[in-house]
Amino acid sequence: MTTLEPAPPGLIGRIPVMDVSPTIEQGRWPAKAVVGEAVPVRARVFREGHDAVAATAVLLRPDGTVHSTARMVDVAPGLDWFEARVAPDAEGAWSFRVEGWSDPYGTWAHDAAIKIEAGIDVELMLAEGIRVLERAASRRNLPSSARAALANVVLALQDTTMPPPTRLAAALGPDVRRILVEDHPLRDLVSPSATYPLQVHRERALAGSWYEFFPRSEGATYDAATQSWTSGTFATASERLPGIAAMGFDVVYLTPVHPIGTTFRKGRNNSLTAEPGDPGSPYAIGSPDGGHDAIHPELGTFDDFDDFVARAQDLGMEVALDLALQCSPDHPWVTEHPEWFTTRVDGSIAYAENPPKKYQDIYPLNFDNDPAGIYAEVRRVVQVWIDHGVTAFRVDNPHTKPLPFWQWLIEDVAKDHPDVIFLAEAFTKPAMMEALARIGFHQSYTYFTWRNTQEELAEYFTEVSGELGSWMRPSFWPTTHDILPPYLQHGGEPAFAIRAALAATASPTWGIYSGYEFSERVPRPGVEEQIDNEKYEFRPRDWAAPEAAGMTTFLTRLNEIRRDHPALRQLRNLTVHPTTNDQVLAFSSHLDGAFTADGRPDTVISVVNLDPWSPQEAMVDLDLAALGIDETPGTEPAFNAHDLLTDETFAWGARVFVRLEPNRHVAHIIEVGHP
Repeated sequence: MTTLEPAPPGLIGRIPVMDVSPTIEQGRWPAKAVVGEAVPVRARVFREGHDAVAATAVLLRPDGTVHSTARMVDVAPGLDWFEARVAPDAEGAWSFRVEGWSDPYGTWAHDAAIKIEAGIDVELMLAEGIRVLERAASRRNLPSSARAALANVVLALQDTTMPPPTRLAAALGPDVRRILVEDHPLRDLVSPSATYPLQVHRERALAGSWYEFFPRSEGATYDAATQSWTSGTFATASERLPGIAAMGFDVVYLTPVHPIGTTFRKGRNNSLTAEPGDPGSPYAIGSPDGGHDAIHPELGTFDDFDDFVARAQDLGMEVALDLALQCSPDHPWVTEHPEWFTTRVDGSIAYAENPPKKYQDIYPLNFDNDPAGIYAEVRRVVQVWIDHGVTAFRVDNPHTKPLPFWQWLIEDVAKDHPDVIFLAEAFTKPAMMEALARIGFHQSYTYFTWRNTQEELAEYFTEVSGELGSWMRPSFWPTTHDILPPYLQHGGEPAFAIRAALAATASPTWGIYSGYEFSERVPRPGVEEQIDNEKYEFRPRDWAAPEAAGMTTFLTRLNEIRRDHPALRQLRNLTVHPTTNDQVLAFSSHLDGAFTADGRPDTVISVVNLDPWSPQEAMVDLDLAALGIDETPGTEPAFNAHDLLTDETFAWGARVFVRLEPNRHVAHIIEVGHP
C-alpha cells in the first residue's frame, strides 16, 4: 500500500478527493455530531483513466488516533459521490478525513468478468488475477483465515483442468469480496484529504422533547372579592412536573424567572397601561429586587428553585432557562453600568424597537461600549444558573447580539461545562440563523412553524436534514408563547394533532408550549399570538379537565414512539416519499442496524393528512432502498407495516393506498417490520 501525504493547498491529490463533507467553510468551524450519531461522510473521489477507485472514511478520536474506518459507497454512479457513515462514541473535539485510493482488485474483477466472457485474453486475465490475489494474501496484517482463503482461490485460478468461467467465479465469490471489498481491501496510491474537525456533544444536543411553561401561572389563584391574583411559586410549579414527565418530555423550559420591572410595565394583551396586579412581562427583566442573577420574590428563593430542579431530575427531566439579554428600566445594570446601553441625543436610554413595534419596558444592551464588561457579567450570570442545575439555555433573540460574543460565550462555557446546551430562538434571515449555528449554538428554532403545504414541508424537511444538518440542528415548535400561526388558529384540534405529528417525527428535537393540550387557538386581533397572552398575565389551567385528555394522550404516544425508535432521534436520515395527493405528506427515517443498540435496523414512516378539515386519500410511492428493504428482481417486495398510533398491521409494498381522517386518525406512524 502506498500512502501519499495530503496534497498541499492548491495542488490536487494523486487520487483526487474533493468536496468533503460535513465541513463548515473547509473547517473554519467544526461540523457537529452527538455520541452514537450516524454521521454521513461524503466526498467526490475519481481518477484519470478507467481503473477502479474507492474511498475510506477515517474517524479520529480527540487524541488523534484512529477510532474507526468505513468503506465508502458510490452513491451516485457516474457522478463520483462516495458516502459512508461513522459514529463517534464519546464527547469531544473529534476529526475525520477521507482517503481516496486505487483498487487493484476492483479493476481486475471488472475487466476480467468482461474479457473472459468475451473470450479475450482469458489466460492472461486469470494470471493477472493470481498476481493480485497473491499480493493481497502476502500482507502482514492480514488475518490467517483470510490469507488461507485467498490462497485457496489462487489454487483455483491456477487449475487449468477447470473451465475459465469456473476459475473466475472462485475469485469473484462472496468470500473473496468480503475480504477484498469489505474487510481488508488492497489499497494503492492512498491519497488522504485534509483532516476536518467534528465537535461531538451529548445526545440531548440533538434529540429531546421540550415542554415550555410559565412557573408563575402554575398554582396562581384569583381572589374575586379583592380582584387580585396570587402568583404561583416554584413549589406549586413543581406539582406540574409529574404530569409533564408522564407525557414523555425530556426538558422543562422555563420563561424568565427574574424580578420584573414596573417602569412602563405592559398590561394585559400588551397594553401600554398596566392595571394594579398585572404581573408584567417576564422579559422586562430587573427591579430593585435584582436582575438576571436573581429570582422574582413571588416565585420563591434559590432553595425553592433548587428543589424544583431536583424534582425535575428525579422525574428524568432537565431544566432549561430563558436567557434574555435585555433589561427593564429598573434593572440594577441601568444605574450601575449606564455605558452598557445606548444613550440618545436627548439623554434618554434607547428602548427596544422593531419599527413600528416599540418595547418601552425593555432596554437592549449595547455591546460596543464596554464589550469586556458585558462579556464578563453575562458569563457570571450564566454560571449562577449552571451552579443551580440548569443544563440548557433557550436564548431569546440571539440575532440582535454580536456573533463574536456568542461564539466566545458558548466556547467559554464548554471549557468547564461541555454538557450545557444553547438553543437559538432566532426567527430571522437564513444567513443569520445559519451563522448562529455555525459559530456554536447547539440547536436552532426554525421556519417549521410557517411551513404548511406539502411542497413547503417536503422541501424544508429535506433541507434541514441534509448538509445544513451538519451545523444547524433544528428544533420544531408548532407554537410558542409568542406565536400562534394561522394554520392553528383556523384548523381546530386536528390541526394541533397534525403539527405535533409532523414535529415529533420529522425532527430529533421538538417542543410545545403549555396549553397545547387544550388546542388554545384564539388570536389577539391583528397578530399571530394568543389573546390574553400569558406573557402579560397569569394563566392557570385545569390539567384534569376532560377537554385536555385527548391531546395529552396523543402527545404522550408521540413521545413514547420517539423513545422506542432511535431512527427518530437522528437527523440526517430522513427521506421524503412522493404521494398522489398534495394534502398528504409521507417521509421516513431509517437507521441501519450497525448504529442501533440491538444491531437491528430501525425504520419509521410517517404519512400525515395536512388537511385539518377533510378526509384525504392518496397512493404513496415508497423508496424501498431508503427504508433499508432490498428489492428482489421479479418479485413484489412487501413488509409488515405496524401503525404505532392505532396498533394495526398492514402488508405494505412499494406503492400503498392510505386514507386519513382528521376527526380520528390524522396520520399513520408506521414501524417497518424488516425481514
